[in-house]
Parts: sequence; structure tokens; C-alpha cells
Amino acid sequence: MLDRLTSLQVLVRVADLGSLSAAARDLGMSQAMASKHVAALEQRLQVPLLTRSTRRMSFTEAGQLYLLQAREILSQFEEAECLVSARRQQVTGRLRVTIPVSFGLRCLAPLLAPFSQRYPDLQLDVSLSDRRADLMAEGWDLAIRITKMQDSSLMARRLAACPMALAAAPSYLAHYGRPQRLTDLAAHNCLGYTLGSADAGVWEFGSGSERQRVAVAGSLRADNGDALLEAAIGGLGLIYQPRFLLDEAVSAGRLELLELDHPPMEIDGVFAVYPATRHPEAKLRAFIDYLVDALQSS
Repeated sequence: MLDRLTSLQVLVRVADLGSLSAAARDLGMSQAMASKHVAALEQRLQVPLLTRSTRRMSFTEAGQLYLLQAREILSQFEEAECLVSARRQQVTGRLRVTIPVSFGLRCLAPLLAPFSQRYPDLQLDVSLSDRRADLMAEGWDLAIRITKMQDSSLMARRLAACPMALAAAPSYLAHYGRPQRLTDLAAHNCLGYTLGSADAGVWEFGSGSERQRVAVAGSLRADNGDALLEAAIGGLGLIYQPRFLLDEAVSAGRLELLELDHPPMEIDGVFAVYPATRHPEAKLRAFIDYLVDALQSS
């Protein structure tokens, strides 16, 4: 009886490399054995996973669904192995981390010194940048990202929630009024965020089937949240950003939170992401575990 875990590995490598022969070479087995593994899965499931011809191979609809689950199973298996093996490793060496500027300064910078004191043999190499780095090409061990996770080539662990909020300075509200509905935004100066794939001319509210996209316009757009924050505090317009960016100004009375007829958009959260092809080392796992504990308890 063929090992089912190996069969899943064969299936995933076929998807990644495009052929049975390439998958077999990568896994150090014969093409005939790789084919047997796929056939064993199909026989067990009683459904074809691949369509084969002399020129190409592709996944059936059932095969695509099964492939998603196979990747998840292998990821969890690797995670379990690494959890055990990491306990036997030393937290030493150098850890290269890239962090978004605003989140890094407000939320992570205060955590770095306690972490370094806990692991004195580890050197932290931190870059505060809003640029979306290529982790593999640039040699980063870890990136902190505030986004919807879509890149399947990266492993990800959720560190914390990231609620959004709409706000404005008291001076702006006194002059232009307080919006009550999404449709009111058309009459206001909306400060646009332009980094990455963000569309500064569209704000989203709600979640799931209740999500609403609203066209907005304003006199300032920027690729950095702090620049928009200072403009909003100065009374220039409405700002729609994560709460971690706004909370200090709200507490100080320099901004007021606004509630409309739809709640703010839900972001997936703050994630630690790292290359999936690497076995997480003790230094990486120690840093991620530390951030999870620190951010979720704050």
C-alpha cells in the first residue's frame, strides 16, 4: 500500500512543476512510481484528478479542489514537525525582518528591545519600509504585512486583528459637517491612500455580501498613512485607515471617529509571512510566537 502522504507530495509537485516526470525527479523517484501514487489517489477517491494527453497534463475540477486541501495538509504536517524540531534548536544567528513603516513605529518598535533581551545571541536586522519586498530574492526571513493573504508561495501566521476606522479633525467637522451615510462621502474631501494595489478613489465598507464600494475624491493622496494622518489632524479632510494609526490622535481629541450606515471594511489582519520553501528555524518561530503573544495581549 502506497504512503498517502507521499502521494499528496507527488500531486502537489506535479502542480508546481507541470509534469509527472519533473515531479518524480524532484522527489527522487521514478516516473512510473509517481504515476502509481497519483493513480492510487484517484482509485481511493473514485474520481479523476488529472487529465493526460501526449502534450499536456492538467487538473480536473475535482483535482483542483483536492490540490488545495493537499497543500493545506502538507503545510500542517510540516508545521507539526517544525514545532517539535525547533525546540531542539538554538535561537542564534541573524533574523532579517521587513515591517511597514507606520505599523512598525507604533506597534512593533516598542517590542524589539524586550525580544532582544530575551534572546541575546540573536541579531535582529529590521527594515521599516512600505515597499512590498520579494522575500526569496532579497533574502528576508520574515515580512509583516497588513493585507488579504493571496500569495500561496508564502507561509503566513496571523498576528493580530486590524480594524479600520473613518475619522476627521473637529475643525473639519465643524466647517463641513459630519457624514452620516456612505452617500455623504461624495460631498467630503477624502484623503486617498495609494500604496501598492490600493485604489485611492474607492473606499470599501462592510464585509462579505454586505460589502459596499464607494467612489471618493480629495485634494491629497499619499502612499504613507502618517502623511495622511497629519493632513487629517490639520483639518484637511476625512481619513480612512487602520485603528492603530488613528487611536493616539483620537485619544488626544485631535481626531473624532465617524460612524456611517455601513461599518468599516474588515481587513484579514496583520500577518507574519515567510517563504514556504524554508523550514522555519528556531529564531523565526521564536520571533513569530513572541509577536503573537505581545500583540494579542495588548
